[in-house]
Amino acid sequence: MPKNSKVVKRDLDDEVIESVKDLLSNEDSSDDAFKKSELMVDDQEEKDVDVEEGSDVEDERPAWNSKLQYILAQVGFSVGLGNVWRFPYLCQKNGGGAYLVPYLILLLIIGIPLFFLELAVGQRIRRGSIGVWNYISPKFGGIGFASCVVCFFVALYYNVIIGWSLFYFSQSFQHPLPWDQCPLVKNASHTFVEPECEKSSATTYYWYREALNISSSLSESGGLNWKMTICLLAAWVMVCLAMIKGIQSSGKIMYFSSLFPYVVLLCFLIRGLLLNGSVDGIRHMFTPKLEIMLEPKVWREAATQVFFALGLGFGGVIAFSSYNKRDNNCHFDAVLVSFINFFTSVLATLVVFAVLGFKANIINEKCVTQNSEKILKLLKMGNLSQDMIPHHINFSSITGEEYNLVYDIIQKVKEEQFDSLGLKSCQIEDELDKAVQGTGLAFIAFTEAMTHFPASPFWSVMFFLMLVNLGLGSMFGTIEGIITPIVDTFKVRKEILTVICCLVAFFIGLIFVQRSGNYFVTMFDDYSATLPLLIVVILENIAVIRIYGIDKFMEDLKDMLGFSPSQYYYYMWKYVSPFVLLCLLVASIVQMGLSPPGYNAWIEDMAMEEFHSYPTWGMIVCISLMVLAILPVPIVYMVRRCNLIDDSSGSLASVSYKRGRIIKEPVNLEGDNTSLIHGKSPSEVPSPNFGKNIYRKQTGSPTLDTAPNGRYGIGYLMADMPDMPESDL
Repeated sequence: MPKNSKVVKRDLDDEVIESVKDLLSNEDSSDDAFKKSELMVDDQEEKDVDVEEGSDVEDERPAWNSKLQYILAQVGFSVGLGNVWRFPYLCQKNGGGAYLVPYLILLLIIGIPLFFLELAVGQRIRRGSIGVWNYISPKFGGIGFASCVVCFFVALYYNVIIGWSLFYFSQSFQHPLPWDQCPLVKNASHTFVEPECEKSSATTYYWYREALNISSSLSESGGLNWKMTICLLAAWVMVCLAMIKGIQSSGKIMYFSSLFPYVVLLCFLIRGLLLNGSVDGIRHMFTPKLEIMLEPKVWREAATQVFFALGLGFGGVIAFSSYNKRDNNCHFDAVLVSFINFFTSVLATLVVFAVLGFKANIINEKCVTQNSEKILKLLKMGNLSQDMIPHHINFSSITGEEYNLVYDIIQKVKEEQFDSLGLKSCQIEDELDKAVQGTGLAFIAFTEAMTHFPASPFWSVMFFLMLVNLGLGSMFGTIEGIITPIVDTFKVRKEILTVICCLVAFFIGLIFVQRSGNYFVTMFDDYSATLPLLIVVILENIAVIRIYGIDKFMEDLKDMLGFSPSQYYYYMWKYVSPFVLLCLLVASIVQMGLSPPGYNAWIEDMAMEEFHSYPTWGMIVCISLMVLAILPVPIVYMVRRCNLIDDSSGSLASVSYKRGRIIKEPVNLEGDNTSLIHGKSPSEVPSPNFGKNIYRKQTGSPTLDTAPNGRYGIGYLMADMPDMPESDL
């Protein structure tokens, strides 16, 4: 190299710098005008809108403070009350440990792929459910509206369950617990146990009479239950305050609401394993019944549980992922959250059956004691011979195994007269086989078991606080599935919309806190979400794979993730998942048709539940819930098909970027021969593909000087980004 090469290089650098300064000064004498310059982009091949449409607001879309906060939000949304009181019931009912096999298979076939799909489209387009599906195909824009309607229906009754948990939580700060013993009734002559409680149990009576004060049928309203009305109001106030600032407020609460349930479950598991009979419950739970696993009903129920456990179709998954950066590894998130959800269900199952095993052991001991006393009376009366009782049996300290030995001997010897003796078989398995789910598990069976715990008020407080947190985590995702799409689409203030949404939901939710409200909760749970969500997710799959194009979608994923996803997902999305979803839809329709529509009513005189069919108006409500939930899909399709709405007025006809925010531009740019932007309908609007077509506007409008940022698909103004890396310039 020549000796004076450094001097020559420095001179060349100075010339380059001065040339750039000359170019900038010649573009426009006003620095302010330069800062307001805009990037005009046209690309007919790629769709990549990851910023706000139709907004000239300078601040960027909200983002998660950390990856942990986002993961906790997704976990909090997907892990809900169903993991605690639905999964254990299904596991017990459908073959014990063998049920985990079809569940895991279906988790891999439909769970993770569809969860990954929703995460990817939300992160790619960075919009709520309405904006995502309207962007992919305006004719399928009704999918987003249908998701919002289903979210609203579910939020109406889901928050009622949180209200019930709040009521029990508030009543747990006393010893003994109010549902520990049946209440006594006094009259002029004597005191006696409440008949309704004596015929059932203390916890059952407290649930139906003290908490719900339930009526005997759906048609019998009975007026408002004011205790539950106040609890429902408190639940909606909590949701409103947590959601009023969007993820900026709810995200911080996730650290507690998502993690606290795991602390409680682990504490309950450790405490439960130290209780007598807990191992019997766990052994019974995971003893595989392989013959049941081959029944189609088991696979249908496993698929339904996988589907709803991950929150597919609600829009909450899409809404949460829309606040991510474009290069976030959403594939890792999908796998992680799915397996956290699964292991949470298994953990909850261990806890539930450890506690139920303890409860069954207590009931079995009472059964043995009562029947042993009957045998002693029969021996004294001469109805039974002492010779048939083994010599080692001591009725004062008889065990369950010894009693069952005596029971079998008496049954064989007194075969003809056995029924008249009134003896019962005391088997722990018989008690554990009594399948309990839902509110019956949480507010009756589990609550009864906790009354036998040492320091039972403490465990009751912990348990119902856990239910409140599980419910709130799911509610945050459900409300986000309503708020985010509406804010993105209609540009309303999030705070105002959140308050209005919560107020409207509270007033509509008053139907659930009538004395007949529990029956309406059952109705909404059975009919408002199941079929509509299945249809929504099937249409989501079709929209991405058939209309948007699976090859293009795989390229988008490669662009976002930095690597090509496994071909496993290609075949799952294109062939397997749609087929399984269609089979599940058909099976659900058949099951709904074969099962008589009705509900279990509590009959006060008999102190037991009795199945009632829905009245005519109840059937109309059930059908209306399903129709209203899915109605936006055909309406939007017909509106777009028939061009009943002028797309150009509010579309992405032409897009511009200002500091990473998208703003509208006029569709018709006649007379501007130097601009190469052409107006397009929403379905044709491409998103920027930087590095292909970047044009400088030469007319009297503000001067344009821009630089691409290929990583996030956003154009930035050079003047506003002084620290931009050289590679991006």
